[in-house]
Amino acid sequence: MTDIIHLDTFHGLPVHTLPPAGSAEAGSPPAAGSVAWRLECPPDDLPFGEVWRQFLDEVDTTRVRALVIGPWWDGEYVPLGPVVAAIVSDADRFPALRALFLADVESEECELSWLQLCDVTPVLEALPLLEELGVRGCGDAVPGEDRLRLRPVRHAALKTLRFESGGLPGHVVRAVGASELPALEHLELWLGSEWYGGDATVADLAPVLSGASLPRLRHLGLQNSEIQDDIAVALASAPVVARLESLSLAMGTLGDPGAQALLDGQPLTHLSELDLHHHYLSAPFVSRIEELCARADVRARLDEAERWDDEDDEARYVAVSE
Repeated sequence: MTDIIHLDTFHGLPVHTLPPAGSAEAGSPPAAGSVAWRLECPPDDLPFGEVWRQFLDEVDTTRVRALVIGPWWDGEYVPLGPVVAAIVSDADRFPALRALFLADVESEECELSWLQLCDVTPVLEALPLLEELGVRGCGDAVPGEDRLRLRPVRHAALKTLRFESGGLPGHVVRAVGASELPALEHLELWLGSEWYGGDATVADLAPVLSGASLPRLRHLGLQNSEIQDDIAVALASAPVVARLESLSLAMGTLGDPGAQALLDGQPLTHLSELDLHHHYLSAPFVSRIEELCARADVRARLDEAERWDDEDDEARYVAVSE
């Protein structure tokens, strides 16, 4: 399993957690634009609304460039909706904000599948200059709880979009494909396990694989997937691949059939990096990919080889699920 840990840096800035008001850690705050500000609710202490008001009162938000939302509950888990509503309501106070990460939560604080998320489209609509959006959490794992949602949207500035999930819902993947993101350079989708709501199919990925609405895409990560071989087969002839500089099929259940499809498909030698770590490839296929990448000067990640019974596909697992 891949450890899910707090961000140390975000959008090229060190992450700084806003200390509780009046605490010994408060001290002299950093310049507002020099860090990525992380907000969290101290356990059983303050509701998020009070933390948010403290942030607005103590920090010059007109200079804040990056914002990270950590645990937003002060007792029982609660939906992310009120947090998104606060950001949207006060969006005019953040003219310099270019990056937002929702749910910077470690497994010890809350498993991905337990996080109660919401529709994240409003932050894109309220922040037209946003360049980076990251979202951590599963979608449909717990019936009746609030789910991660995204509506098709046009956003002219967004360069990086990242969904970290142990089970990314197919409707979110379809919404990404239906969105107009002309500036997007980096797209990363952790598709996850069907057991935790990851029901996206290769057909759902078709608009992304065509690249028609993503003219500037340079990195594509379709990873942490139970259908990694099927994705590799689709990528072997996908138009988007020719314009990529790096490609990741890491963290999933990639096996020899998927590797064979990549080797037989369109050239990958134009890439600067091919990331396949946490895989189920046999030694001969590892060698073939390493040799191909070495000849073309492509950085290849093939570490974290997993052992399994090659007659039992169900023994394979993704790196991040719950």
